[in-house]
Amino acid sequence: MGWWQGDRETHDVSAPTPPGMEPGIGPDGEAGLLLAAHGGDVRAAHLLGRHFTQRGDRSAARHWWERAAAAGNMDSAYNLGVWHEKHGSLEEAVRWYGLAAGVGDVEAAANLATLLLEQRGDMAAARRWFETAARAGSRPAARRLALICEDGGEREAAVEWHRRAAMDGDLASAHDLGFLAYTFGEEDEALRWWELAARGGHADAAYHLGLFLRANRDPEGAEAFYRLAAGNEHPGAESQLGGIALSRGDLRTARAWFERAARTGRVDDQRTAGFVCVELGDSPAAGHWFARAAAGGDPEAAFNYGLLLIAEHDDLEGGQRWFRQAAQAGHRRAAVELASLLPATGLSREAERWPADPPSPVRDRTAEPELVARAELTSAAVARRGGTPLRAGDLAEILGTWDAVTRPLRDHTEVTAWLTGQSGLPRGAVERLASVRATLLRPGGAPWPTAAEVEQVLATVRDLRVRLASR
Repeated sequence: MGWWQGDRETHDVSAPTPPGMEPGIGPDGEAGLLLAAHGGDVRAAHLLGRHFTQRGDRSAARHWWERAAAAGNMDSAYNLGVWHEKHGSLEEAVRWYGLAAGVGDVEAAANLATLLLEQRGDMAAARRWFETAARAGSRPAARRLALICEDGGEREAAVEWHRRAAMDGDLASAHDLGFLAYTFGEEDEALRWWELAARGGHADAAYHLGLFLRANRDPEGAEAFYRLAAGNEHPGAESQLGGIALSRGDLRTARAWFERAARTGRVDDQRTAGFVCVELGDSPAAGHWFARAAAGGDPEAAFNYGLLLIAEHDDLEGGQRWFRQAAQAGHRRAAVELASLLPATGLSREAERWPADPPSPVRDRTAEPELVARAELTSAAVARRGGTPLRAGDLAEILGTWDAVTRPLRDHTEVTAWLTGQSGLPRGAVERLASVRATLLRPGGAPWPTAAEVEQVLATVRDLRVRLASR
């Protein structure tokens, strides 16, 4: 392999440098190399290319590498590929990488494939060179090939190449193997690969393994892996640990975890940190977190920030402003507060825009933790390869609603017919809800739902709650 100062993966040449010709050689050493190179010593020409690169003389480095490559030194051919990728032309980079790759230089093959894919869009040629490099033992090439196969829907090939990369130590491929297995209902395989990656230090794998264990009712195991992920500053794991501390009534620990997650910009955690600070009596901190979440567009945080401004600072104008933002985003309690508050400040006409009486909302029951974990896993699985994002909160609402409305039933064999009869909803809508729920709970039987399907099913579950609550 060649050498290039500052390259992404710097490798020295395999042959030892002659004594007195180490990097940083003096004038005598340089003179000796020049004499040997002019006399036809290919190795000396290659080393001169290295030497001039270290001195920052790119033109001289190219000159000597071209002489060495023309005489058959493939390390110089590789270095010329790097040289042209950085300073020259794409065509020349491809030519020199191709020369080195053609005689078995694995990294040249991988670099050539990357250029062909990313600069020329030549998928067929890139794939051939990635495969050449991967079969010769290149871990990065195996991973790139696996991702290409995933994008092309070639699951078996993707698994094989990810497996090669993972067994060679690529933790990202081990993590991806976990998701491929989970998506197809192979939970034992998912557990195996996520654990391998997590114990190697892959934070996302530790977090997703925690979700997987929580979804399978192992809260202690889940917490252990959340802590492993949080040790690598994973905000999702920090949020989960905040929730665990909150469930135990440990407000100070919960605050510490939620604030760590909130500092990464997670709006939900900013809002929750605000609520915890309220419980702890720290109004300034609560205001800070509510304000940040409200500025990020969260209507619940905007509403509570408005309440805080009025209660703690007698700031009616500020309270109105945040109530207005929340109400405009559909927050009904904020709208009612506005209707009550505005006449006292001389804005009676605007008050008429907002409902004066609170609605009679259906009491939404929070989904069980294992259902929330399933929802997050699905959201992550869909988003992992660039799919249309699905909101974990929407998926948890679907699962939680089904769980809440069917809990009175002892026999679930005719649950779809029972829900249809009780709610008056079309049977097809209830069956679609049942199908999406089944996929979320036990993946592998059907593809993940699309964003459009989720919207349809959300409309069904919200209608279902209203209809059943009115009975």
